[in-house]
Amino acid sequence: MSLSELEEADSTLRSDVSRLIHGDHWDPHQLLGLQDKVIRLYRPGASELFLEVKGEIHGANRVHPTGLFEFPLPEEITYRDYRIYHQNGLLAHDPYAFSPTWGEIDAHLLGKGVHYELYKALGAHLTTHQGVEGVKFAVWAPNAMRISVVGDFNFWDGRVNPMRTMGQSGVWELFIPGLASKERYKFEIKTKQGEVLLKSDPFATRSEHRPLNASVVSVLGHEWEDDEWMAKRRLEADLSKPFNIYEMHLGSWKLSHGHHLTYKQLAEELVAYCHEMGFTHVELLPVQEHPLDESWGYQVSGFFSVTSRYGSPEEFQALVDHLHKNNIGVILDWVPAHFPSDSFALARFDGTCLFEHEDPRQGYHPHWNTLIFNYGRPEVVNFLIASALFWCEQMHIDGLRVDAVASMLYLDYGREHGAWIPNAEGGKENLEAIEFLKHLNSILHQRCPGVVTIAEESTSFSQVTQNVEWGGLGFDYKWNMGWMNDTLRYFTKDPLYRRYDHGDLTFGLLYAFTEKFVLVLSHDEVVHGKGSLLSKMPGDYWQKFANLRLLLSYMICQPGKKMLFMGGELGQFSEWNVKEELHWHLLQYPSHQGIKDLTRDLNHFYLNHSQLWEHDSDFSGFEWVDFSDSDHSIISYRRKGSGPEQLLCVHNFTPVCHERYSLPLRGFSEAEELFNTDESEYGGSGKSAGPLEISPESLILTLPPLSTLIIQIN
Repeated sequence: MSLSELEEADSTLRSDVSRLIHGDHWDPHQLLGLQDKVIRLYRPGASELFLEVKGEIHGANRVHPTGLFEFPLPEEITYRDYRIYHQNGLLAHDPYAFSPTWGEIDAHLLGKGVHYELYKALGAHLTTHQGVEGVKFAVWAPNAMRISVVGDFNFWDGRVNPMRTMGQSGVWELFIPGLASKERYKFEIKTKQGEVLLKSDPFATRSEHRPLNASVVSVLGHEWEDDEWMAKRRLEADLSKPFNIYEMHLGSWKLSHGHHLTYKQLAEELVAYCHEMGFTHVELLPVQEHPLDESWGYQVSGFFSVTSRYGSPEEFQALVDHLHKNNIGVILDWVPAHFPSDSFALARFDGTCLFEHEDPRQGYHPHWNTLIFNYGRPEVVNFLIASALFWCEQMHIDGLRVDAVASMLYLDYGREHGAWIPNAEGGKENLEAIEFLKHLNSILHQRCPGVVTIAEESTSFSQVTQNVEWGGLGFDYKWNMGWMNDTLRYFTKDPLYRRYDHGDLTFGLLYAFTEKFVLVLSHDEVVHGKGSLLSKMPGDYWQKFANLRLLLSYMICQPGKKMLFMGGELGQFSEWNVKEELHWHLLQYPSHQGIKDLTRDLNHFYLNHSQLWEHDSDFSGFEWVDFSDSDHSIISYRRKGSGPEQLLCVHNFTPVCHERYSLPLRGFSEAEELFNTDESEYGGSGKSAGPLEISPESLILTLPPLSTLIIQIN
């Protein structure tokens, strides 16, 4: 029976043909492929089509002028017995002769928001399906009318490879045999309003180099050699250890012949630099794919795709592997708070606000002109948690610094009165986001022991670093934004007037142990006209450098983990510019080389003295000696570990040298100067603390100007 006869007799088939031709079919497998005793194929606009059946080449019959073909079968065959010639000349099996690659268990887990390996089920993956090699494509877009896979292999024609819907899961699926790695592709989405969208794959693991934005079929084929590191990370998950983090932007750290370094080049350079400088971890500004350099990576378009700016995903894996083999951890900035409105990415993905809220009072971020995730939707939560797990499980990342947590916690964040919607209880807390963060931290720590999560959170929201089981959000650490703001505000003051702001030095210790903190001098403080760390410092040329030495040493001595943004260790005069490398040329000048040498020696001193990190999250590791000498702008305190030796840290915040300065110190019999930021090799005046005079009630010493002294006492 011909197709025309079937169309007359079968209204269902007639309707299927019409929907296919008009690009509205949600299940093309019902019409195409191996259908009873006929193979039905669709090649829009083609006048002829050939296929291979059991090794012999045959021409199919065109049964519709739009390009619908049939080949009648004289005998029963299977999907493996025939292949078709595709538009690009590829001879491969028929995509419409295969069963789905998306299963009921996948659908159930996604609906619950707990498909923790969703990155393996959605996206594009090289696979062997029913004994045939190819690429399986799957995308979540429940409100689409039709979705097609488009790419170089079908000349970006959305009529050629329409996908099928997998029911109430909202997932669309298609297996295309014969495709290989590095194929460029997108999803063409026809909305219920008839609009045709061209979208990058939300789950792509590789993307085109900007400004292009197609997704790329990729295999994460790196063979890891960091078993020793990963085992150590698991074993030491709950142990106290030093964290000294070097925050960096990969594209502007160093240039080579005017170009940024590749992942391959960065591997060798970073290992050598971190070992020299005494950093335990690097923290990378977002390396997830993003369209605009000037966003520094914080407007992410590819939550599973490492940016192509510096190389391939496998080369990024090799970078992480190399750092691990050299005992350097890797922390990534991760951005689940918002995403850009670029039309090729997540925004109105299937013609509706799928990932974001519809109401701009919930779904639009006024600070960054970005869109806010809908944390009340299980599939969106699943998307984000799967992203976090992907980086930790597939890329072996050791920690995630979660960006802009404060903006997630509060519905009124950055909004005027009346421009936000209260929660179900009438409050301003984003209850769905809070549950998402708890879920995120719980599952990360369960599946990836030793991975740390760090919250960039600037409010007084309580229990950010408390266990979820005890009512907290479950983060391991929180950026101490209060300490950073107080400290930098204090240091910008002329030393003559610092006595009036002495509380900026002492107030932070009132809450220093309410959370587990990371002390940060981050990228946010050296951009947008704020100036570099050095340029913030008051005084003449010498005093600026002395103040910077004092600032860096003050952070090392204070309780909490440490983080320094690149360039701070060089004493750059100008603030960070994403379009140029750090000012390495400054190291030819003794003052700048002195800052670098000081940073190096401080870092190694920190690593080698457990008093500075063993109990940096509880009161047992800290004891004031004197916090009240505001007239001289001097503070002093003890840092303690499990051993008998303690470190006495003394900071002089004025350019006045105090000889025979008396500290009210009891209960020790020996004192030895271990570190002095005023050493001449660092650019200081060369004054020492000694001779140290010990009495039953005090320690008498010399305090060099604008300096930190670290003295061992026991």
